[in-house]
Formats: sequence, C-alpha cells, structure tokens
Amino acid sequence: MSEAHPEKADKRHSPAKRAAFVVCLALLATALAALGTWQVQRLAWKRDLILRVDQRVHAAAVPAPARADWDKVNAGDDEYRRVSVAGKLANDKETLVYAATALGPGYWVMTPLMLADGTAILINRGFVPTDRRDPATRRAGQLPGPVEITGLMRMTEPKGSLLQSNDVAADRWYSRDVAAIAQKRGVDAVAPYFIDADATANPGGLPVGGLTVIHFPNNHLVYAITWYGLAAMALALLVFILRAGIGRDRRG
Repeated sequence: MSEAHPEKADKRHSPAKRAAFVVCLALLATALAALGTWQVQRLAWKRDLILRVDQRVHAAAVPAPARADWDKVNAGDDEYRRVSVAGKLANDKETLVYAATALGPGYWVMTPLMLADGTAILINRGFVPTDRRDPATRRAGQLPGPVEITGLMRMTEPKGSLLQSNDVAADRWYSRDVAAIAQKRGVDAVAPYFIDADATANPGGLPVGGLTVIHFPNNHLVYAITWYGLAAMALALLVFILRAGIGRDRRG
C-alpha cells in the first residue's frame, strides 16, 4: 500500500485553509469597519450633547421643576439646565460631601432648600476647605432668611464615587446621593435632582459656588480613525492572500 506524499496532502488542504483564513479576515475587516462607523455615530452624538449643554448653561434661568414635573426629570433633557428657585435654607441639615476642586481638597456644602409648597430641593451651595468644614467657622454664610438660588440642575449620584462608597451610618459622603442624604437628614418630599449654586458670592466668602466642571471627553474621531485603519490593514492582507492564492493556482 502506497502512502500519500506529504506535499500532495498539503496542496489538497491549502485551498481549504486559505479559504477559511480569507473568511476570517473578511469578518474581521467587517467588524473593525463597523466599530469605526459606530464611533462616527458616537462622535455626532457627543458633539450634539456638547452643543445642547452649552446652550443650557448660557441660557436665561427658568424655574426649577416643581413636584408635578419631577417624574419627567432626566439627564438627557435637564442635566446642566440653568434654573432658579426661592425658599429658606435648612442650615441645620447641611451635609458635607468630599470634593477635589481647583481650589484644593475640601467639601461641597449640600443644604436643603425648603420651598413654600412643603417640598425641598438639595442645593450644592459650593465649596469649603477642610479647615472650614465646621459651620461655626463660616457663620456669615449661613443665610437665615428667604433666599433665591440660581444654578445648574444636576442629577443625583447614588451610592458613592468610583473610588469610595458613601458611608451613611458614619455620615461620610463621597457623592451627592440626593435620596440618601435627604433620608439621613430627615427631609421629606425632596426633588430627585440637586442644584449647583452659581458664583454669586456668599457673605464671608464661603461656600464658594460656581465651580461646576463641565467636561465631556471626546475621543471618538481618534477611535474611528483607529478602527478604520485596522479594517484597511485587514483588507490589504486579504487582497494580498487572494492574489497570492490565484497566482499559485495558475502556476499549478
């Protein structure tokens, strides 16, 4: 019985292997191109988002959503909307949330604003440094009478930050979790959002408002170019393999 020559076996199998490799390359190129297209779509979405937020930030202030509209509040339509609201600050219920700002480390002063209809909105009155966390060191800024707050609507930040979870029992806060803070302070009927107060100066200079950082990373164009470039490389390799296979087949 004669044995098949190894070279003949390789020739019999090489077209099948080549075809399988070609199919894999074609699928890879398609997937990479799809990722590039997805990033182009994300780029358009991000640019639209940046434009809409910029328009909101610089628009005239409108009344903050009242209780009847709370269920309609959402990040897509309302985040960073410029609003105003009047009420009385419940300074005895303020909460300090750890903050890292352009002014250094310290705390956001989160204070419930009690409205005439019996509801409340949590106000981020601004930043205080660590050595001024005690309200007794900034009494001038503890406004006792009716106030009007203008600022930017923000969405609640539940549970904590990326690095730290809120410790409700110990009253240590790393994010502005509206529901948890309200429950801890015994505030009922609180809005599902909070307001970052603007830069209007408080008596005594503290808290310092107007420090909202609005930044949307926008690397989608770079990602799109990268994915399309990899897709082009896969296609180039595919063409090379196909041409090499055709030439080999012609030579027999």
